[in-house]
Amino acid sequence: MLIPTDYAAGFAEARKHDPQMAETYLRFITEGDPLADAALASLKPGEEKLWIQRGIEEGGAALADAPEPMRALFAEIERVPDWYDPEATRAGSHAFHANLELLLGAFVGAVLVEGFATMISKSFAITGRVTDTGVSRMHQNNRHLVEIFMPGGLDRQAEGWRLSVRIRMIHARVRQMLNRSEEWDKAAWGVPLSGSHIAFAASAFSGQLLMRGKQLGLRMTQEEVDSFMHTWRYSGHLMGVPLEMQAVTAEDAQRLVRIGRMCEPPPTMEAILVANGLINSAALVAGITDPDKRRKLAQYVYRVSRALLGDEISDQLNFPKLSTFGVLPFFRLRARTDRLMRKWVPGREGRRRAEQYSHMLGMSYDDKGPISYRLPAKLHAETDRPD
Repeated sequence: MLIPTDYAAGFAEARKHDPQMAETYLRFITEGDPLADAALASLKPGEEKLWIQRGIEEGGAALADAPEPMRALFAEIERVPDWYDPEATRAGSHAFHANLELLLGAFVGAVLVEGFATMISKSFAITGRVTDTGVSRMHQNNRHLVEIFMPGGLDRQAEGWRLSVRIRMIHARVRQMLNRSEEWDKAAWGVPLSGSHIAFAASAFSGQLLMRGKQLGLRMTQEEVDSFMHTWRYSGHLMGVPLEMQAVTAEDAQRLVRIGRMCEPPPTMEAILVANGLINSAALVAGITDPDKRRKLAQYVYRVSRALLGDEISDQLNFPKLSTFGVLPFFRLRARTDRLMRKWVPGREGRRRAEQYSHMLGMSYDDKGPISYRLPAKLHAETDRPD
């Protein structure tokens, strides 16, 4: 197995703890998404949007004149795995909407940061698709999360399904451009937006999110946890997560994240820039434009993030050294109070859920209208403007 040089030390350490997962992680660090990569390479410049939109909106029947690799990709995408059961997503959808505030806090305060603390940050930093467009990136991440947990959100014609496939094609395009760029050092870093990094992200947004939510006081039944993971496994499948790295249980996902972090080199300057950029974008995503209020919210998010992630990774990411005393106990106390209020004042719970959902929608959708199937045309975001 070819080991990228920047991964050698971490891989050696990770093998001591979990050789099977460490070897799987390193194997897919050097692989992309064979089906999506081949499909994109088969298309002529300028025709990508047409075929991707037809495939997503109309299905394989609309691809009769498309190149064979494109037809093969959508034939695989549209084949529903034997293990997927739409009914098994219901409990997870209910639990997601019942715990929006805690899950959003864990997502913004910890999980997004953990995902971008890996070498995936290099891909986004080089292209500028987080550092220059951080607000848009957070809108997109939030929108995907909301849509896949809508009831029926992963049905063939639902927005969650479409967004999952669109994300896969965006990743394939960025991977294609970086592979051709002198800015990407494949011998040191492996493949850009590799199979392992897409799997890491899916595991972070699923099992790791549940773990971070639990730190804040989240409580879910085992049925809800299993359903939540089932939803994310299918979304990850649509996004091109390799079968060997699809997390079935929350423990599977947490194992992948834990061993993946061991394999990854320490956070680079790009990871530091991206992680801090995401936290400082949170206020704008929430619609806060007043500079003083933005600073206060950023400091609050930094405090929660340090409490969730711990001092080691927070220091590696150059987060402010803020006191975290009482942060997690406060969240857990509030979560317990909320559960009691649901029991004692049912009407209040309905109003509160509506307020949370409205707030989440505001943080998930920008003013750009329907899903765009345009792929990036230029490597760097600042030079890539729609025609």
